[in-house]
Amino acid sequence: MAGKLEGVPQAVDRYGLADPSLKLAVNLTSAPALSLSEFASYKQRTIVGASLQVTAPVGQYDPAKPVNIGTNRWSLKPEIGVSHTLGHWMLEAALGSTFFTDNDEYLGNKTREQAPLYATQLHVVYNFRFGMWAALDGTYYTGGRTTVDGQKRDDLQGNWRWGATFALPVNRYNSVKLYAHTGVFTRTGTDFAVAGVACGSTGGVADCSPHD
Repeated sequence: MAGKLEGVPQAVDRYGLADPSLKLAVNLTSAPALSLSEFASYKQRTIVGASLQVTAPVGQYDPAKPVNIGTNRWSLKPEIGVSHTLGHWMLEAALGSTFFTDNDEYLGNKTREQAPLYATQLHVVYNFRFGMWAALDGTYYTGGRTTVDGQKRDDLQGNWRWGATFALPVNRYNSVKLYAHTGVFTRTGTDFAVAGVACGSTGGVADCSPHD
């Protein structure tokens, strides 16, 4: 990990477990339970869903160091999304907020607070034949200003990111996904580029969410 501390380039290495997250999701409308045979002929129209993600502060954290893998605080992220199909095209949008508890062991015994971080995501998906699909994704997030021992920092976020995903099915249950995402505009906070290959269940698009 490399960056600047008070204008001076620095680099550090960290090893250990990150904070684990648990996410619960449910479809609210227009997504009935289907058998395998019914699913093959199902035609999606408009689906509305919601999710709740909780992150626990059990990752690697050393209060004496400014850079850690873990965050030493809880976070809670409620989100609501909608998906609408037009022929081979699928349009998706989601709104979410992340709320944080305080880290009372920041750089020893300081208290670090963070204001809620608000995010919106847009996805445009095109479905090809034989289960292949491609997606373009965009995210805007704002907020997240931090305060240390009552002193506000100049780190209010207002950042744009974009990404792309291509999925190739292996069988009816699994697929291989090629994905990439990077920043378009970064006011402050994290600015990173990611590319990779993932194997897993069918579905899903590039995750352009903010990372703290």
